Amino acid sequence: METSSKQLRIGLAGLGNVGSGVYKNLLRNRDILLERTGVHLQVAKIAVRDPDRKRDVEVPPEMLTADWQELISDPQIDIIVELIGEGEEAFALITAALKAGKAVVTGNKAVLAKHGKQLVELSEQQNTPLYCEAAVAGGIPIIKAVREALIGNRIDSIYGIINGTSNYILTRMTTAGISFSDALQEAREKGFAEADPTLDINGWDAGHKAIILGWISYGRWLKPEEISVAGIENVSSEDVAFANSLGYEIKLLGVIRQGKDDERIEVRVAPSLIPRTHILSSVDGVFNAVAVHGNVVGETLFYGSGAGQDATSSAVISDLADAAENLMNDVGCTGFVPHGDYGEALPVEETLSQYYLRLSVVDEPGVLAQISSITGQNGIGILSVIQPEPKEPSEYIPLVLLLHDAPYGTVRSALEAVLALSSVGSEHTLLRVETLER
Repeated sequence: METSSKQLRIGLAGLGNVGSGVYKNLLRNRDILLERTGVHLQVAKIAVRDPDRKRDVEVPPEMLTADWQELISDPQIDIIVELIGEGEEAFALITAALKAGKAVVTGNKAVLAKHGKQLVELSEQQNTPLYCEAAVAGGIPIIKAVREALIGNRIDSIYGIINGTSNYILTRMTTAGISFSDALQEAREKGFAEADPTLDINGWDAGHKAIILGWISYGRWLKPEEISVAGIENVSSEDVAFANSLGYEIKLLGVIRQGKDDERIEVRVAPSLIPRTHILSSVDGVFNAVAVHGNVVGETLFYGSGAGQDATSSAVISDLADAAENLMNDVGCTGFVPHGDYGEALPVEETLSQYYLRLSVVDEPGVLAQISSITGQNGIGILSVIQPEPKEPSEYIPLVLLLHDAPYGTVRSALEAVLALSSVGSEHTLLRVETLER
């Protein structure tokens, strides 16, 4: 690749919140970057939907184009940064860039979760690097840590709070005792939730990130339909209060792990009870944290801003620095590529954990005996029971059970039988309880 005076020209696709941060911070820290990399990282052209729209950053008009194909066809551009957000269009852009022999930096978790296998294979075929640090946990360098610092480890497990919007909502439900809808509205007002927060609250933003972490750890791109994802929209303030009284915090938790004897890979995201004795329970607000357990290093914890303009642009610029070093030395496609396909997906029905179960039951003798008979027949032990006094007369009262480790499918089957009892109402909550061991 031809370069002059150790300069690399960047084609930036997207000038939204993150794209503006990348442009601004490249200018802000250009002297530091030159000193540390020995390379001038210069944004040469920017593709946007509307070149005439007023923006938070001032960009010379001649740098703007409405056609991202111009970034690909420009022989002077060495690196493409994809931050446009649109799924299939972003996929087409990344594909075209790699085929043109241009290094690509992307923060697009949804595209990687859906098309990652194809894009990584294309990157290797073209001997052209693809970088994606910004796709997971914002400013936390979790991908770099796993693929570089922990390269000598077998990754036993990863537990992550990897969506800031959901974490903020659950934090406010805990600390302020407000409802889910009130906490979501507050998050919107403070700018912590998108205008459409669907992917944040239904768990799929975290789900896409979990798929990427599964690939980095075990070399297999699981399809979205192979993983289990549940969001926080059905978590009530009542559940939060009960969890707190039992010594737990409720967090939207991503779980990526592989069994010691069973090589199948478990990737799932769900609101879960975390013991207050574990440091992840204290991760509040919009912050993210990822606990990685390696068979050599043991447990490590990574904590920081999981989203936002500056945090995410920091990750993009980190990838640009790596790309600069590799391109200037004509190294080609580099970095950790987890070959191996170490195991198939573990079906969610076979995944094991403890459980929190809140039921609405008729206040009469023998109800608990009926329920425990069903759980016992299914081989599910009961760890503890809470039956608070009702605050006011009601046909149904809450009954909270903590259940022993059991396969999720078995618990769901037993729950169906419990809900069929005439003494049990339809309202209920089933959440996992994670001990965070290994």
